[in-house]
Amino acid sequence: MRLLLTTDAIGGVWQYSLDLAGALAEQGVETVLVQLGPPPSDAQRAEAEATAGVTFIESGLPLDWLSDGPAPVLAAGAEVSRLARLHGVDLVQLNMPTLAAAAAPGVPVLAVTHGCVSTWWQHARPGVPLDPGFHWHRALTEQGLRAADRVIAPSAGYAEVIRGYYGLPTLPAVVHNGRAPLVTPKGEPVQDCVLTVGRLWDSVKGAELLDTVAARLPVPFHAAGAATGPHGETVRLENLHLLGQLDSAALARRLAARPVFVSAACFEPFGLAVLEAAAAGCALVLADIPVFRELWGDVALFVPPRDADAYRTAIERLIGDLPLRRMLGDAAADLARRYTPVRMADAMLPLYRQLLAEPAPAGKVAA
Repeated sequence: MRLLLTTDAIGGVWQYSLDLAGALAEQGVETVLVQLGPPPSDAQRAEAEATAGVTFIESGLPLDWLSDGPAPVLAAGAEVSRLARLHGVDLVQLNMPTLAAAAAPGVPVLAVTHGCVSTWWQHARPGVPLDPGFHWHRALTEQGLRAADRVIAPSAGYAEVIRGYYGLPTLPAVVHNGRAPLVTPKGEPVQDCVLTVGRLWDSVKGAELLDTVAARLPVPFHAAGAATGPHGETVRLENLHLLGQLDSAALARRLAARPVFVSAACFEPFGLAVLEAAAAGCALVLADIPVFRELWGDVALFVPPRDADAYRTAIERLIGDLPLRRMLGDAAADLARRYTPVRMADAMLPLYRQLLAEPAPAGKVAA
């Protein structure tokens, strides 16, 4: 089987794509990995080129959420279709569903929804209507979701959000993301360390709230990730110890200390950073949102997403109770074994095979 898989170098989709491609290669699937958006770093490029079974293409095509209108995205969908035909793939997986609105590769198309502007907006600005400047994006996302032969979501909670928001006739299939552990849990947790990881500039991640929490803690609270967004979004953080953007090796060194890991995200389709921390044996303090309950319900301390006092209380409880911290960290590491690249690939392969076995509907044949 030969698969075309789209990705970008900005967020978690990059790691998702490489982990999936690597696991699929072990089962005989070749992947043409088409990167959209800003170019990857040298380290990312080397990582992609070293992944078994991958043909890596830097397309220069735009990302939808960095575009000003539908025309560039529709053109990108058409170009991805051309690349699919050029490389003779059997199947196309689009990790940006808007591309499916214009995709006609002549093979089945599967769209994976890792998040979208409109559902993000609901949680970032509750009660505020979607900015008219994003109406085109909402329309194109719905078109793509309806045009794809299958739609996949990384969690049941987000699948429900997508079906409800876009009025889809069927619930997207759920395939949880997978991640190989960055570090194996060993030794005692370090007692005086707290960590959060994510897009700090993104208001749904709660960095400003955690900055307030950090000011009230007797221990250092570290934060890894970008504090400035691609549109110039910034966040003022005075109490968190900013680490900047960490590569996998640097993050592994941080996680090896088994810090208390905190996510205050009020919206999260999955949360790869939480998985990385859990796999390292970190005790988790998480926002009480449906997706986190779905994935980590038995092994984390949950707090109301916007309650700074509740976060401080939960963190201090773990810092002051090493046996509880060790127990929750070990339980998180055990549960994280459910979410591996191999299991993700094992769940995706039957969906690929089902699509390949179905007769092509009218309009799906390449011109």
